[in-house]
Amino acid sequence: MKIIAIEEHALPDEVQHAWNTIPGADDGTLGLNPGILGSRLADLGEQRLALMDETGVDVQVLSLTTPGLNNLGHHAVDLARRVNDLLAETVASKPSRFQALAVLPSTSPDAAAQELKRCVDELGCKGAILYGRVRERNLDHAIFEPTFACAAELGVPLLIHPQIPQASVRNAYYAGFSTPIDLALSTFGLGWHYEAGIQFVRVVLAGVFDRHPNLQMILGHWGEVVIFYLERLAMLDRVSGLQRPFVDYVRNNLYLTASGMFSPAYLQQAIGAVGPDRILFSTDYPYQYRPGGDARRFIEDLTLGSADKARFAHENWERLTRNSGSQPDAIPSGA
Repeated sequence: MKIIAIEEHALPDEVQHAWNTIPGADDGTLGLNPGILGSRLADLGEQRLALMDETGVDVQVLSLTTPGLNNLGHHAVDLARRVNDLLAETVASKPSRFQALAVLPSTSPDAAAQELKRCVDELGCKGAILYGRVRERNLDHAIFEPTFACAAELGVPLLIHPQIPQASVRNAYYAGFSTPIDLALSTFGLGWHYEAGIQFVRVVLAGVFDRHPNLQMILGHWGEVVIFYLERLAMLDRVSGLQRPFVDYVRNNLYLTASGMFSPAYLQQAIGAVGPDRILFSTDYPYQYRPGGDARRFIEDLTLGSADKARFAHENWERLTRNSGSQPDAIPSGA
């Protein structure tokens, strides 16, 4: 069975350099990519392919790791083009093994929408990855509206990736231990997941899906906490004034992916929340990579029927991204 992993990360040297040299670019998470993680993020060739083969993944959907370009201001516009061109070149070199999600210069609303359209129409990207807020501007802020409108028009999904919470939130809830513990707790321990989930909830409450009813978003880590509190979130219907109940937006505008959390119990919770046609597979490479054929074994050992396994492994992604077009035969000149 073909396995497509849709949240698999990369970190080109040029982005790493920008994070290290542009004032304000470091959001506190640069230290999360040391040693072998860093080398795996940087590699877009044989090492990555070998580990894909080992774990059983046939196709990786490549995307820039967090925090993307959200802290780079005007520098992000040109850098986004170069990163997306690099990802497209990687896909073109191995089109049976790689796909890509575009990274956008979200600080520049019109440029972000233009880059999304370019990446889908010219480079064959399957959608785009967002990193939640830009500084203090949450994902429901007006700067994201052109991106939402463009994605809805193109019929491509947007993946909301976790970003570290704002400093004030970190200081209030995730600090007071030691520097390593504070960072871990505010990121992969817990903070990332509440942050991403809150951003999706804000998008719903701001009426984004009322304005763009066909827009599709993806949350990793089995829904970033959201699906485990749907009963409580549904009570927002009393005050939201939205066109539909909260749960309807979850069931009609949201896909969920595993992000390397290979839990049959969480998978069943996800299916209960959004149905078997809205679950997607991912390993969160390289952060959750484990040897021993882990990805393929997880799918093979599930108690799901063969049809639902196929939906999870590749068919749902292929259906979701059918409007994104095919990878061009050649990368446009200047890429």
